[in-house]
Amino acid sequence: QLQASGGGLVQAGGSLRLSCAASGRTNSYRVVGWFRQSPGKEREFVARIPRSGTGTYYADSVKGRFTISRDNAENTVYLQMNSLKPEDTAVYYCSAAAYVYAMQKGEDYPYWGQGTQVTVSS
Repeated sequence: QLQASGGGLVQAGGSLRLSCAASGRTNSYRVVGWFRQSPGKEREFVARIPRSGTGTYYADSVKGRFTISRDNAENTVYLQMNSLKPEDTAVYYCSAAAYVYAMQKGEDYPYWGQGTQVTVSS
């Protein structure tokens, strides 16, 4: 089970940190990814991180502003979001995969948590 939290309302230029807490079959969560979806738009890949913590990968739209990290002892993955823009407004979802090469395709992630709303005002 994946539980996302940390969303909220922030002004442009501000920061938020999202958390994704995993429970249950955490051994299957070799890769954790963050995706987001805005109304009327398709789901969009944001970032992913393997269990080792190395080999992170970001969407171009967030590179340099967002940082993904994980605390395996706490079974939690974080998404630090800085320099937020109004176009970052979306529901953010965390997901997990046993497939170690899962990258930006949502269909590679069979496990999904509920979303957390991020709203960035201009």
